[in-house]
Amino acid sequence: MTSIEILARLRAIQGELCAAIAGLDDEGYRAQLHQDLSPIGWHLGHCAFIENYWLREVVQGDNCLTKSLTHYYVPVYCPKRERGPALPRKEQLLAEVAKSQADNLRLLFGMSTRARAHPLMENDYLARFLVQHHCEHLETIDMARTQRALNNEYAGFEPGKILRSAPINRACQTVEAGHYWIGGEPPKAFDNELPAHRFMSGEFNIAVRPVSNAEYLRFIEDDGYRTRRYWSDVGWHWLERTGFSHPEHWRQDARASWFGIDAQGAHDLPPEDSIYGISYFEAQACAAWANGRLPHEHEWEIAYRMDILARTGRVWEWCANAFHPYAGFKPFPYDEYSLPWFDGAHHTLRGGSRCTRPDIRRASFRNFYTPDKRHIFAGLRLVF
Repeated sequence: MTSIEILARLRAIQGELCAAIAGLDDEGYRAQLHQDLSPIGWHLGHCAFIENYWLREVVQGDNCLTKSLTHYYVPVYCPKRERGPALPRKEQLLAEVAKSQADNLRLLFGMSTRARAHPLMENDYLARFLVQHHCEHLETIDMARTQRALNNEYAGFEPGKILRSAPINRACQTVEAGHYWIGGEPPKAFDNELPAHRFMSGEFNIAVRPVSNAEYLRFIEDDGYRTRRYWSDVGWHWLERTGFSHPEHWRQDARASWFGIDAQGAHDLPPEDSIYGISYFEAQACAAWANGRLPHEHEWEIAYRMDILARTGRVWEWCANAFHPYAGFKPFPYDEYSLPWFDGAHHTLRGGSRCTRPDIRRASFRNFYTPDKRHIFAGLRLVF
């Protein structure tokens, strides 16, 4: 029998998914708010499909609930731009998903002896996998909500407190050279966190906290977006092509004072809060401007495990290295979760954002995106 605690957590996450679309009108339910994001309604249907796929089709050999939906809810078969128009009515999807969620909870609770012997059921792996999968989609829904807010007009908003720039705080912790453990532990860890292994690190000095709003504003004021030497060749080409000059979630009022926008709308930018809404290219340039660099993800994990990093979990933190397989990597439970993204084009992020659920906040968790992405809640921490 699956543990009561995990079932309770799965039920709570299922409820969050349904609540995410309950208040939307039909247009908002179907809207593709960013080219890299699916409509919010699609995420709900996809998560229900994934439950049925693993619990019923894979574990029990029954595809009656998934066969007709595979072409739509398996991402590689349906482009994002086609997902909104193909959604059923919101009320219909909510009713179907609510029934499916309840049925799947009962199935997990009362699963037959034969089904419990399936390798995916060992140590509650599948229930844990579903919780984490759904949490990732909930954060993506938060990204979509933020994009919806960014599309609104805020002509009358004026921040109550003006953001003033500040120099980079160079407070650091030194990590001595040595061998350190890297990686996660089954059954919670995803395949790309495994196997755990020893890593030989040189000495490094890592910033106590991520770069703040005030510090990033100083980078902007120091012509960081117009100074070629701070940018890599590919980063400069990206900057010339896009014309970006500030973080994704920042706007200016009539007085040229900066304010932020999140899913709830316009707000003041606390100077000490961690910057987010920047690409890897921008993070890399900011690090060069500060006479520092981005950490390798192993350095980040070592420092996190030593409990010397402050303000983690406010923003995803870009790391210097590409997303790669650990020696001995084995794809599980399916190839497409990690394997296609070991392409040299995706960079690793660590830590988690304010929208990341606790179920995936851990030292070994690896997020990954291409270096141009700004809609994610990502910032940076420096190594000197």
